[in-house]
Amino acid sequence: MNNIVMKNDISKNAALKFIVMIGIVSFFADITYEGARSIAGPFLAMLGAKAVVVGFVAGFGELVGYGLRMVSGYLADRTARYWLITMIGYACNLLVVPLLALAGHWWVAATLLMVERMGKAIRVPARDAMLSHAGQITGMGWGFGLHQALDSAGGMLGPLIVACVLYYKNSYQYTFAILLIPALLALMTLVCARWLYPNPQALQAGKESLRTKPNMKRSFWLYIIGASFVAAGYADFPLMAYHFGKVGTMPMIWIPISYSLAMGVSIITAPLLGALYDRYGFSILIYATLLSCFFAPLVFLGTYPMALLGMMLWGIGMGAHESLMRAIIANMTPIEKRGAAYGIFNMIYGISWFLGSVIMGALYDLSIPFLVIFSLAIQLGAIPLLLLVIQKRGSA
Repeated sequence: MNNIVMKNDISKNAALKFIVMIGIVSFFADITYEGARSIAGPFLAMLGAKAVVVGFVAGFGELVGYGLRMVSGYLADRTARYWLITMIGYACNLLVVPLLALAGHWWVAATLLMVERMGKAIRVPARDAMLSHAGQITGMGWGFGLHQALDSAGGMLGPLIVACVLYYKNSYQYTFAILLIPALLALMTLVCARWLYPNPQALQAGKESLRTKPNMKRSFWLYIIGASFVAAGYADFPLMAYHFGKVGTMPMIWIPISYSLAMGVSIITAPLLGALYDRYGFSILIYATLLSCFFAPLVFLGTYPMALLGMMLWGIGMGAHESLMRAIIANMTPIEKRGAAYGIFNMIYGISWFLGSVIMGALYDLSIPFLVIFSLAIQLGAIPLLLLVIQKRGSA
């Protein structure tokens, strides 16, 4: 009996260490590409790109980045080469960032930025599939929540590092070159994780995942539709930052700080929501959605303090999206189909986010209250679908 307990403890410790290592990879990776993305717009403008080009590169890059995830997820399951696909994706995602220092024309920089998005698309489904094996031991919500906390920490730190380097060196090229350091640290940690855990599937040996049945397939698609509603109503930070600057809701210096504040909230809430999900189940996503959807009226209609509160709710929602939604996919799909499931989910989620952003951008010019109504209505419209998922899973 003691041997069995000891074996389970070792397995849980190994799973936790694997999640932390992949989280450290994401931490350094986010410093690299989130830092670069924070200055991509003005860098393209400095190279002579028009505003329409900057908008196209940002929007189309995200669209392609999400669309390719279905293909990479399918290939990961088909070939079972999860590590290889993850490592190729990270290499594309990270090594093109310091190459921006050598870009002398806007079209070269635009191409590199799109390759960076493609690299992320390649790696995400395979990486999340591997994380799900460790999550089966530690608790799916807690595992993805812990990973997201480390990921968000990098996303918060990256733009701050870039701002400091720009302040002292006043050079975009030098700043992009400095980002080679976290890029290499991420890749080195990834290689170590590959060496220590060559077969992440073994982490959940003896733990059978939930098998897909016909009614569970219906719940999977209902869940994806519900999640896409939430994504469509979730405003991008650039739109909120544009609003803050245009109407003077807060001092200019506080606009990037408000983003860091939101990421800080996400760091705290992602593992907390994940642990609550492991204990209480799917309903935690519904509560998180009901709470976070009210960021829109606070951000777009509120005063300075209310806008900061809205950014905190926005951060709670981001933490829920990146932890709970990924954990739920793992619990809905069998091991051999998780890469494809993550690919499908990310593609539909990303397209919905993109279309919602376009609609909200158009509504902003028409009427800010209409934007708020759209954001609230479409997110609240996801609740009946998510309740149906609970019903379907209960009947399963």
